Amino acid sequence: MSITGYGNQWVCDLVPYEPGKPIEETARELGLEPDEIVKLASNENPLGPSPKAKLAMAEAIENAHIYPDGGGYRLRTALAEKHGVAFENIVLGNGSNEIIELLCHSFLKPGAGLIAAEHAFVVYKLMATLFGADYVEVPDPGFVHDLDAMLNAVTPETRLVFIANPNNPTGTLVGQEEIDRFMVGLPDHVIAVFDEAYHEFLEEAPDAIRYVKEGRNVCVMRTFSKAQGLSALRIGYGVTNSEVAGLLNRSRQPFNANSIAQAAALASIQDEEHISATVSNNAIGRRYFESSFAERGWEFVPSHANFVLVNVRDGDRVFSALLKKGVIVRAMRGYKLPEWVRISIGTPEQNKRCLEELDRVLSV
Repeated sequence: MSITGYGNQWVCDLVPYEPGKPIEETARELGLEPDEIVKLASNENPLGPSPKAKLAMAEAIENAHIYPDGGGYRLRTALAEKHGVAFENIVLGNGSNEIIELLCHSFLKPGAGLIAAEHAFVVYKLMATLFGADYVEVPDPGFVHDLDAMLNAVTPETRLVFIANPNNPTGTLVGQEEIDRFMVGLPDHVIAVFDEAYHEFLEEAPDAIRYVKEGRNVCVMRTFSKAQGLSALRIGYGVTNSEVAGLLNRSRQPFNANSIAQAAALASIQDEEHISATVSNNAIGRRYFESSFAERGWEFVPSHANFVLVNVRDGDRVFSALLKKGVIVRAMRGYKLPEWVRISIGTPEQNKRCLEELDRVLSV
């Protein structure tokens, strides 16, 4: 018998997450230089990290031989102050993805349930599968989370409800009124998880952290990968009540947030100018894509994040054709959207090149 026959069944059944195609691999395949590649596939910050974060990283590397602060005191203190919560309410993660995993470690097992929207971040389903839990997928009319339907799907076995706000890959948002109505009806045996990776790009952001302050079973996830441009460092965090935080801290690995990441994240919090420039560039680029798609009569989903979902009739074909031109976008077949691609917002030059190549591909 193959060794996989002795493996955990849920691991064997897992379909691995497929990240965006790397720049270096694409450049090798096409015989191009990496700086000739335009990558608009992974919702990264085209402006890069804050200058303050770069300086903090350079200083932190001098002590790379020393283990990091396992409790993340300075970063957690700054985040607690920023959000108006206690130090104990902050849990650091190796990216906010690890917070997802820690929640599943802490609350999922065979027979337990996780609820998410039909076109939500695929990692929720992967994690439910990994822990042998029941994954309940609720339809999202117009690609927007239907919180009333998600609440109606809750059973005594439900442990986690994930609400990506704004949602990846659709870019849609649920407002404060819908959230408040959802929270009124949510029973105490369920944790509402608000995945707010794209929070900084919102003009008017709903407040889910208020429910943490009220002691409700809520976990709000944030990341430094998007607006702060620290994707490579893998640093994120959860804001939750002290009881849930205690369980997540028992589940996490020691030193899960490295020193360089902690230093860069702390510096990023203090660089409001860089965040402002990032948000401004994103707003301009998003308007550019959406107005261009509208002019061409292409169906798209108005976005609140740093990407736009657009219907190109055959996402796999368009992805492959653009790739040959040195432009990387994200095909959406894995999200049950085979006609669509997701395009991240880049610099004005990158956006222009992407649209020009897209015009050529779709004219064929």
